[in-house]
Amino acid sequence: MKVSKKYLTIKEVAKILGVTPLTLRNWDRKGKLKAYRNPINNYRVYKPEEIELFLRKIESRRGPGERVFLG
Repeated sequence: MKVSKKYLTIKEVAKILGVTPLTLRNWDRKGKLKAYRNPINNYRVYKPEEIELFLRKIESRRGPGERVFLG
């Protein structure tokens, strides 16, 4: 995933990870995936490098052909 944006929206991250925005809000509340807040509108935003790291962690946990439950 090569992204030049400084931050990703909750909708963009949900699409990348294959989850709903509600799941991302729950993960933020539980501390599983940290969201930052836009100072103007208080929306959740994510750093692309942290999403890449999160995806690498998921990939390292699973074996070939195995699915990982993210919830």
